[in-house]
Amino acid sequence: MHKKPRINELKTMEGREVALSGWVYNKRSSGKVRFLILRDGTGYLQTVAFVKDVEPDVFDLMEKVSLESSVTLTGIVRLDERAPGGVELSLKHLAVHHMAEEYPIGKKEHGTGFLMENRHLWLRSSRQVAILRIRSEIEQSFRDYFYDNGFVLIDSPILTPAACEGTTTLFETDYFGEKAFLSQSGQLYLEPACMALGKVYCFGPTFRAEKSKTRRHLMEFWMLEPEVAFANLDDVMDLSEDFLVYVVSRVLDRCKEELKILERDLGKLENIRKPFPRVRYAEAVEQLKTLGSDVAYGDDFGGDDETVLTQQYDRPVMVHRYPSAVKAFYMEPDPEDPGLALCVDVLAPEGYGEIIGGSERIHDHDLLLKRIREHNLPEEAFQWYLDIRKYGTVQHGGFGIGLERTVAWLCGLPHVRETIPYPRMLYQLYP
Repeated sequence: MHKKPRINELKTMEGREVALSGWVYNKRSSGKVRFLILRDGTGYLQTVAFVKDVEPDVFDLMEKVSLESSVTLTGIVRLDERAPGGVELSLKHLAVHHMAEEYPIGKKEHGTGFLMENRHLWLRSSRQVAILRIRSEIEQSFRDYFYDNGFVLIDSPILTPAACEGTTTLFETDYFGEKAFLSQSGQLYLEPACMALGKVYCFGPTFRAEKSKTRRHLMEFWMLEPEVAFANLDDVMDLSEDFLVYVVSRVLDRCKEELKILERDLGKLENIRKPFPRVRYAEAVEQLKTLGSDVAYGDDFGGDDETVLTQQYDRPVMVHRYPSAVKAFYMEPDPEDPGLALCVDVLAPEGYGEIIGGSERIHDHDLLLKRIREHNLPEEAFQWYLDIRKYGTVQHGGFGIGLERTVAWLCGLPHVRETIPYPRMLYQLYP
């Protein structure tokens, strides 16, 4: 099949006649000259027609064609640094595949509620296209980093018989007469896999039934989780630090145009380099108190606390060794202070809060069983998880990183709802 050129390929085609298919993004007229802006998913192309250079029906059609109509434009490629993308098309012919109805999302300001109800159309805006292209690059960088570093991809199940992060945030469903839940995390299933393969990761959708309407929360989000055998907390922190630096560098390198559309302050992203500050939880509490927070030792940090703390740094800060009481049941206690968990939260700068949560896992069978009982979790649902502590158990650890919070941070977005094509939020299930 003959390959049609795309807008992002035109800079190498100066002087050639090409046919391009896409949608009418904008248009304007100025006397005897008319302009169409075409979009095709790879970029935006200004198309110019002078009344003396085209057939009268083509010139008239440029005036009549409605926004978001699907078209094929034929013309000569011209380099022009004043035009979007530095390229312009001198139009010869215009074919309309479908004349769109009046587009509901106009140039005027629309409320968030209206835009979310029309999310399927809002995706076409230049801002949303830029965000989704950056999201795609971030996803690919996630996969490439772990592939290049010898990790094996493990596809964890979506339907599970038990909780990972707490029973109050589970979406329950019927599984042929048994209770099943949408996965909160793939971690528990990764731990047996790392005992087989050494270094593994999963990447997929996860679900939390949190009745929260903050700018950081979704009911359905994507999470990447690596798990490493023979790894301690320092190894987990080193891995998360190296990984984040790689991802940020990749986005800066490959998404310049998209970041420009979003007016992202690149200087703040260029600061993201090793080493990251590593702060003990107890030190972070004292630091927050001096900054005016009423947080008390033993509290988990809220969004406001994370924002205040990260404003003191120009790169992510790693807060480690939280009290075990505010963390998950599977986290290894600190041998120097069993009341603390060998865990870390990586907090993004600029107020974006926790994007990575990780820990060393309990590898002793009896201690893990004790924790399961303390958390009132059903023992029978965790027998398989306990099993791996019976057969060659080893120190191991890993972390989870939320894709949407990472996208929000790197794009500089105020809310996670724009980071995923169809966000699932509290009371938001349409479209």
